[in-house]
Amino acid sequence: MASEIEELTINYEEDGLVVVKELDKEVLSKGAWTTILFCYQEYNRTKEEYGPEKYSIRRYQKRNGQYIPKSKFNISSAAQAEKIITTLTKWTADK
Repeated sequence: MASEIEELTINYEEDGLVVVKELDKEVLSKGAWTTILFCYQEYNRTKEEYGPEKYSIRRYQKRNGQYIPKSKFNISSAAQAEKIITTLTKWTADK
């Protein structure tokens, strides 16, 4: 468990191989509830290479000095990310 936001990562390793590799992260909100947007790649064992970039929004709750994962939403492709961007831009354009 992480006690600092900087320690939170999406990296995941199995048998010495990083199967989920974090490329970048952006902290969207801080506090008792923290939201982070991660950019990552997953390792394809068949092709023996990392796949395309994916994105994940993760929420953490800080309790007793530790960040506990509470929810996540994975954006599976650049196309899906573009649709989300377009829709949010449209919704917030007049605000």
